[in-house]
Amino acid sequence: MRRRASLVLLALAVFCAALAPLLRWYAFPRLAKIPAGQYQEMVLEAENATLLDYTTMRPRKVSRVTIVQTLKGNVEASEKVERTAGRDVVVWDGLSHVVGPDGKMVSSIPERYIFDAHTQAPVHADGEHVDHDPVKREGIEFKWPFLTERRDYTYFDAQTRTSAPIHYRGTRTFRGLEVYYFEQTIPWTRVPVPKKMPVSGVTPESVRKAGTTRWYTTRRMFWVDPTTGAPVNGEEIHREELRGGSLLGGRDRVTAFAGHVRMREDYIDHTVALVTSQRTPILLMTSWLPWGFVTLSAALLALALLLEARGRRPARGGTGRPADGSGSGGGS
Repeated sequence: MRRRASLVLLALAVFCAALAPLLRWYAFPRLAKIPAGQYQEMVLEAENATLLDYTTMRPRKVSRVTIVQTLKGNVEASEKVERTAGRDVVVWDGLSHVVGPDGKMVSSIPERYIFDAHTQAPVHADGEHVDHDPVKREGIEFKWPFLTERRDYTYFDAQTRTSAPIHYRGTRTFRGLEVYYFEQTIPWTRVPVPKKMPVSGVTPESVRKAGTTRWYTTRRMFWVDPTTGAPVNGEEIHREELRGGSLLGGRDRVTAFAGHVRMREDYIDHTVALVTSQRTPILLMTSWLPWGFVTLSAALLALALLLEARGRRPARGGTGRPADGSGSGGGS
């Protein structure tokens, strides 16, 4: 009976030992993915910012500029791309809507971001755009991959329509979470004029005809939860200028926007709570369950060996002689 039990325990130990790497390296990459219909909203603010008044073409100090960023999963579009891509795809229809302290629109830039639901790598398909200009992204945008690594990544900048390294700058603690801090600096670069302008009569075409160009630079900072790959905080030190042309009345350049953009406190609290809850299933598949199965396998193996050893041990008090009592040295 003991030998049979030890064999059963040994089989269970082998099963648990095999299950641990299967769960981590086979099941997790296939099960962990971004939902196709996910919706996110983020509000950022720049206090005491500089903003261009397009009616006078003069920059002025304002109390606050608000940026509302939305990302809406387009399920119908993702299913269409999946039929040709042959993999799970997410399509995010995004909008970055900027308003001044009076609530009036400063700019409103839509974009479509298409990426692999498991790896967050970009997927190139019809409809990928920024402000309706076709783009071909390289690298990530908005979100890092699951199990983010301590290294630099390539990050897509929507203003310039180009990709550049975003650098890993160390591990930090943010609101009780251990996070990776990333930073990217985009130098002064000429960028397109938004198609939707804050005042009537001013269009990208009229700006181009006036010989005026738009330039931009930013220092971008993200605090990223390495388990989910989701940023829990983001900031930008952002500057835009209009340069040259007849619109500026003889001036070489004017500031269109300058400010330190920060995520609003209530959205930070909501994001940290959301990310904390999303960490649990990922940690189960990548750490807790695999290591639990390894520990259980070791315990079952030890128990199996113990039972096998006890099964081979002679019974206590036995003489080791044949059961019929015969043996050497019998008397006459």
